Amino acid sequence: MGNTTQVTEVAPIIVTALFGRQDTAFFDAMRREHFPPERNQLDSHLTLFHHLPPSGLDELKHRLNQETRGLPAPRARIGGLMSLGRGVAYRIESPELVGIRARLADAFTGMLTPQDAGGWRPHVTIQNKVNPSVAKLLLGNLQRDFVARDVEIAGLGAWWYRGGPWEAISRHMFA
Repeated sequence: MGNTTQVTEVAPIIVTALFGRQDTAFFDAMRREHFPPERNQLDSHLTLFHHLPPSGLDELKHRLNQETRGLPAPRARIGGLMSLGRGVAYRIESPELVGIRARLADAFTGMLTPQDAGGWRPHVTIQNKVNPSVAKLLLGNLQRDFVARDVEIAGLGAWWYRGGPWEAISRHMFA
């Protein structure tokens, strides 16, 4: 039991936006189709923070509750596609979600890694770690038929990262 506690103390926390059921199914299907199967350990996700320290967990839960409890979900849409060089992602546009992330970033300023402190490009990765020519081909194919559409942001989630599939800590749902 003591070993589990020790692992928890050093495991970073990841914060994501949670999609509604239909959009989760769409993004997950795209990941199954295009992500290298041996690397596809996660469901689709929209990462807000990649690495918050476990010491901030209580404050994080409090702030996630403040941002979601009884409040309407932020409007969001798939605004386009992004090249990741060795992969492809859907670009998510949501000024309201950008605002939520900015407030959280302000609250955790001294705890942010350089990756999380830098600019945020909201996206859902559907392919990664493939040959650049494979990624370029998929990007071209998807752009040909792309139509922007709304997506549902259902809540915010916190996760432990321990090197493999993420372990859920908490979910904070919008009204």
